[in-house]
Amino acid sequence: MKMGFMGAMHRPPSATPLPLRHVRASVISCSSSSGHVSFIKDVAAANPPAHLDQLLKVLQTRGETIISPGSRQGLIPLVIPLSENLSGAVTALLRWPTAPPGMEMPVVEVRKHGVWLLAKNVDQYIHRILVEEDAHHLKESNGELFHASSEAGKKLYRRGDFAESQITNLDSYLLKKVGIFPDVLEGKVMRHFEEGDPVSAMVTGEFYMKKELFPGFGRPFVFSAEILLRVGRTSEAKDAARVALKSPWWTLGCLYQDVASIAQWDDEQIEYINEKVTEEGRREDLKKGKAPAQIALDEAAFLLDLASIEGTWADSTERIAECYKEAGLNEIAKFIMYRD
Repeated sequence: MKMGFMGAMHRPPSATPLPLRHVRASVISCSSSSGHVSFIKDVAAANPPAHLDQLLKVLQTRGETIISPGSRQGLIPLVIPLSENLSGAVTALLRWPTAPPGMEMPVVEVRKHGVWLLAKNVDQYIHRILVEEDAHHLKESNGELFHASSEAGKKLYRRGDFAESQITNLDSYLLKKVGIFPDVLEGKVMRHFEEGDPVSAMVTGEFYMKKELFPGFGRPFVFSAEILLRVGRTSEAKDAARVALKSPWWTLGCLYQDVASIAQWDDEQIEYINEKVTEEGRREDLKKGKAPAQIALDEAAFLLDLASIEGTWADSTERIAECYKEAGLNEIAKFIMYRD
């Protein structure tokens, strides 16, 4: 069984950003977020974040290039690009195909093999950026980022609050005042190890794995497997890695092969998926009484998993869109296929 927001549960599934582009992204003006807003409404069939305009201005102010939301060549087809930094890393919104009602779109960094969660929503990401700017550049900052964040920034963070809080550690402030972030929690675990406190490291790792913190993402279980392996608990590490592989493989935050190695699996999971997406596999599911719509959703999720192994998204995009159409999700199918 597989966990996530890809349709249902359906299977018995800090890395360095990788170069994504071979062609220049379409650049747009940041004077207005209207292009992204209309794309989210009309193409992604979702509700635009209230403060998307402010986030785009903040990203541009800190040196990133705003790019067209339809500039998705070579990217996982579930993202809505926002900006690209000088190293080529793309910041985007993640459009889960079957997200629960009311769930906000997470902010992610797009990588060759999937995505890395940056924040659960736009407001949380703006808040974090402002806190980090205040913490690192309080004296020399001219306030450009705060100005760019406009009224949204004023609601989220008061300049100087980090210093006044007397919380000496930035990560502690972020966790207490802003939100829970994967990279911050992982950094906290590693610092506990460095300080000779493996008990606190393991406790923090257990907290990271709580399902309600990062629903749909396999990364917390991958990291748990890595730290369990570090302390010699090989059997538990294997179990954690296998749990991680029940999530979409493009949410692991690393290569599939790295997790499969800890799980002590060779190619059996890949072989299993390859069988499930064949015509024979679909017929077998129908014989077992699975609804055709669910079979189509499962196939879409399986194809995304397979594409994540090598980052070959374009090879499967058309069939993935067809699967969502077969499942009755015509708007998602349209979104999956859209390119500038």
